[in-house]
Amino acid sequence: MRFQGKLLHAVLFSTAWLFVPMTGLAEATPTELRQADDGWQLFRDGEPFLVKGAGGSSGSMERLVAAGANSTRTWGAEDLEPMLDEAHELGIAVTIGIWLGHERHGFDYNDEAQVQAQFEKAREYVLRYKDHPALLIWGVGNEMEGFAEGDNPLIWKAVNDIAAMIKELDPHHPTMTITAEIGGGRISSVNEYAPDIDIHGINAYGGGASLADRYRAGGGTKPIIITEFGPPGSWETGTAEWGAPFEMTSTAKADAYRRTYENSVLGQPGLAIGSYAFIWGHKMEATTTWFGMFLPDGSRLAAVDTMTELWSGEKPADLAPAIEWIAVKGDEEVDPGDVVQARVELKDPEDGKLTTQWVLRPESGEYSTGGDFRPMLPDIEGAIIRSDLDTARVRMPEQPGPYRLYLYAYDEAGNAATANIPLLIKGERRTPLPFYVYQDSFDGMLWSPSGWMGNYAALALDGDFAEGVQQGSAAVKVSYSGQYGWAGIAWQNPPNNWGDQDGGIDLTGATAMELWARGGSGGENVGFGVGIIGTEKAHPDSAKKMVNGVVLTDEWQRYTVPLEGLDLSSIKTGFVITLTGRSKPVEIYLDNIRFVRD
Repeated sequence: MRFQGKLLHAVLFSTAWLFVPMTGLAEATPTELRQADDGWQLFRDGEPFLVKGAGGSSGSMERLVAAGANSTRTWGAEDLEPMLDEAHELGIAVTIGIWLGHERHGFDYNDEAQVQAQFEKAREYVLRYKDHPALLIWGVGNEMEGFAEGDNPLIWKAVNDIAAMIKELDPHHPTMTITAEIGGGRISSVNEYAPDIDIHGINAYGGGASLADRYRAGGGTKPIIITEFGPPGSWETGTAEWGAPFEMTSTAKADAYRRTYENSVLGQPGLAIGSYAFIWGHKMEATTTWFGMFLPDGSRLAAVDTMTELWSGEKPADLAPAIEWIAVKGDEEVDPGDVVQARVELKDPEDGKLTTQWVLRPESGEYSTGGDFRPMLPDIEGAIIRSDLDTARVRMPEQPGPYRLYLYAYDEAGNAATANIPLLIKGERRTPLPFYVYQDSFDGMLWSPSGWMGNYAALALDGDFAEGVQQGSAAVKVSYSGQYGWAGIAWQNPPNNWGDQDGGIDLTGATAMELWARGGSGGENVGFGVGIIGTEKAHPDSAKKMVNGVVLTDEWQRYTVPLEGLDLSSIKTGFVITLTGRSKPVEIYLDNIRFVRD
């Protein structure tokens, strides 16, 4: 930590920033946004500062520094002290994101109590972190405007109220809000409704290379930071006939990073004051490899090589393998049990030795998640009959449906490359039964316990409770501390789906949903069910069934929700539990929640 004896306070006057000396602030490092005739420029601690950053918590910050970056960003502000301290020690500046509620997650900007609670939480974060020397910029929300027109004045009022509060508490760090691209009313809304926002942060993928030009043409008046960029998203590419998107090779993705950075950052002085590549680490979204700049084992992909060159001015000494193409012999639509032959064209830039791994996985089928958490997809064991460096023979499963064949190439220096191709097994798709909503962990389950209802502030959920389980290694513990009242949790696909997103699982053939449950002391009043989304929503549950008035004992009991005769072709809400409060805290335990056929 260092002491700053004299800082500069930026005050907006006419079309320029004036700087007034301030004293008495300890440890904070000032960030200043200056406007001149040739445009905007960011200064940190009095020195010009182009944001050269990446976002993501699963990658090493030390490797980020070694690559030549000077910043990282967060999407939320919970418990950031250790991360901020590490960043300061490494010389990395941090854009601290203050997460704001999304309407698609159930947040209601018409609800004054919700909006005020969100404001107060943001205030807590500002007071907590405003003097940390790693702080660079405040990021007020991320895509909270949604994916439609993005012009709801109530959302933008909430954003601006928080930005104004930040300026009052911390005049030494600029404010930024972050939108999903710039379509609809995003530019005009930020201009008109958010005067206390200094910087327009923009997440852009397929359109990243043209973003700055389009922003100017759209009437943008504020400086920009490209807060997420990378390859075209799964919603921006061509698809197979059954809807599976085609994913670029890791080699082609690196070129996409370069085009965006050179055209919309380096090529736009005075407008673009920096960027954050996405994602410094790995992430399951659409596929297991779509957005990660690293593999889960830490292997570096070509995107890291490209950004290292762009940030530092020098290429790494040993580059990642390069993949030209991947293909299968014959048709990508095959019959159950068919053997598929695949081939890839790859090389090592240094002509070194390469090894490869071929993996077949089921397809996620979810391609527009907005970044929501998704579990990693399992490998299908025994599918690869034979493989060598550039070819593989793959026996397809008997179960009809979409799959994806992945190729991973590795060099001896810890670098890697990826490619994949979607495949379809023809035939009527049926979900194999029994099919689990929960078994030992939330990991790998296709429904997420994301729909919290009623007095949810008094709820707590533990999906890894390991004491006295019914079967296996873990159970679910639901705790309710509210006196009386009610609360509930819905397991949703995709997460936070209240009927505004497509999704759901086809459970045709199931005749019941069964689970094991017990109470902490006995006498707990609960309800169990399947489906809660009605036909008034765009994407309803195809069936709804609740069993209410269940009184638990303190011993494990099996409970059944009968489903015979119902349309189970699209169940977005795989499980619902509701509970009633008592004069003392309530604890409920759940295990082995699954759909079955009698």
